[in-house]
Amino acid sequence: MSDLATFLRARREQLRPTDVGLPDRGRRRTPGLRREEVATLAGVSVDYLIRLEQGRDTHPSASVIYALADALRLDEAERLHLGQLAMISAHGELCPTAPSGYEVPATVRTLLAGLDPNPAFVLSPSKDVLAWNPAFERVAGPLGLLDPPNLARWMFLSEASRDTYDHWDEVADQLVAQLRAAEPRWSHDADYAALLDELGGVDEFARRWATYEVEPKARGAEQLRHPTLGRLTFDLEVLRFDDCIDRLLVTWLPADEATEAALRPRLRSVG
Repeated sequence: MSDLATFLRARREQLRPTDVGLPDRGRRRTPGLRREEVATLAGVSVDYLIRLEQGRDTHPSASVIYALADALRLDEAERLHLGQLAMISAHGELCPTAPSGYEVPATVRTLLAGLDPNPAFVLSPSKDVLAWNPAFERVAGPLGLLDPPNLARWMFLSEASRDTYDHWDEVADQLVAQLRAAEPRWSHDADYAALLDELGGVDEFARRWATYEVEPKARGAEQLRHPTLGRLTFDLEVLRFDDCIDRLLVTWLPADEATEAALRPRLRSVG
């Protein structure tokens, strides 16, 4: 089954009748909306929606994609993802996969060093931490986050991640949604595929992956329970510095006085 078909079915099964203004008449045999309901909302035939969900039609028009996005109540990120999947499904030969290669340019490494004492690092689409500055190492090292340096493996394979986050489930949801957002361009990348293969047998990951939530990584906040520094709260700034390889420069900026007091003196005193 194509990625487009899987996405359409997954998003349909996430919706409840009340989400789209339909009456809720009690328990259903299968989760989510019925195909008939989505077809009516999108203005397409049920037979056509079945063909799309079964991967038997791979060339939906732009107007159909737009109508399905409305019917499924997709947000901006999900609409973009649906559009990418539709383009790949219809014109895969015109949508080459992203090039491999994770070498971090010397200029970016210089920038990382200049951001110290603010923790900063470079992140790949498969959540590998490719490079980092001393401040990030001092914060992340005691958490076990750099052994190995991959956020997804640490999140789902290390008990330390649960000790780090009060709201572990929310952080895990976001991370898997970010991996899903990278899938159209990176599904054939060896590191990305190896990560999914490794984590696919982990129930907490597999359950989230099946929901097909999509959320590109963006600026936000991070709250940590650190084994030596106590509770830390950061504002995250995320910059894409390589549109071709989708590498991100992530900086953790102390967000409150307590974090400033706990973090800054220790970072500046080392060296």
